[in-house]
Amino acid sequence: MSLMDTVRFNADGLVPVVAQQHDTGEVLMLAWMDRAAVAATLATGRVTYFSRRRQSAWVKGETSGHVQRLMDLRVDCDGDTLLALVDQTGPACHMGPRSCFFRAFRNDAATGIRPSVEGRSDG
Repeated sequence: MSLMDTVRFNADGLVPVVAQQHDTGEVLMLAWMDRAAVAATLATGRVTYFSRRRQSAWVKGETSGHVQRLMDLRVDCDGDTLLALVDQTGPACHMGPRSCFFRAFRNDAATGIRPSVEGRSDG
């Protein structure tokens, strides 16, 4: 069975993708892919996502240089979530931190837990 046959896209034709640094296990970001983005990612090795806000595909790092090179693409047991193991160059978050998960809830407040990496990503 091919990957595309295994993936269960939602009613909008999208599937959530967790991007994780392949060698450290650091969770970098959550984004979305449509069929074309999955196909482009597998064909080029450069991670391509689908922007729900812009309603178009975008290659991670296309404008910022903060690219994600695909190391492995996995599908979960239900087929409704992908895990992209990547080699991230620079920050993954469009706000500047290496990971989009740079805040934690402490004492009923969102608190920064990592220093920002210089420069901004194109998200």
